Amino acid sequence: MDTSLNKYISESGFCSRREADVYIEQLRVTINGREAHKGNRVKDGDVVLIDGEPIRKKHARNKSNAVYIALNKPKGITCTTDLKDKTNIVDFVNYKSRIFPVGRLDKRSEGLIFLTNDGDIVNKILRAGNNHEKEYIVTVDQPLTAEFIQKMRAGVRIAHGVITKSCFVKQEGADRFRIILIQGLNRQIRRMCEVLGYQVQTLKRIRIMHITLSNLPPGKWRYFTTPEIETMQNLVAGSSKTADGDNGMDE
Repeated sequence: MDTSLNKYISESGFCSRREADVYIEQLRVTINGREAHKGNRVKDGDVVLIDGEPIRKKHARNKSNAVYIALNKPKGITCTTDLKDKTNIVDFVNYKSRIFPVGRLDKRSEGLIFLTNDGDIVNKILRAGNNHEKEYIVTVDQPLTAEFIQKMRAGVRIAHGVITKSCFVKQEGADRFRIILIQGLNRQIRRMCEVLGYQVQTLKRIRIMHITLSNLPPGKWRYFTTPEIETMQNLVAGSSKTADGDNGMDE
């Protein structure tokens, strides 16, 4: 046997090829203990896991055992499930059972990130078209100008053919601003600032959808409350589980 990874996953009956690509992009698939990437191939004897579990056992998970955690990620922690990375978020949280992060925060960034064992809700939250809000407080290396704020609000060309969507931006201090995104392009805020001649000094996510950091100290985590879980399920009800373009939890 020598087949593409997404084909191998889809032929197991677990999900479609497109959905398999989403799992791979979210770094939730491993081959022989190593994080898988698009284009990888599977050979006889290879062990393929999704969220740390054999593919055919994944759907057997009891939904009543679903775990939803809010973590105030400190700087220096990497949003990866790769245990070879000594700064990985899984070892940092040290939860008693297998969980994985919903999207990512850059290693240099801090703030709110979700962790869960519920793969279905992960895909619904990350799907770009669902337009879930993420709110950040950002400081930069020089005083802000009205032109900078206006351009950030209107959208910034961060790559050939890629212009960020218009968004809420409010100046909070001489070198600090608040921004609310419904996109999740890789390193989006940092890249927007760099295009406009600024360097991000600190970046903190303070809200995802309806859930905020509140009084959660850096490095600490808590379970979602029952009302928070119910609200989240209502917000993603009817949402597709597949992604379309950017996936919405990078900063």
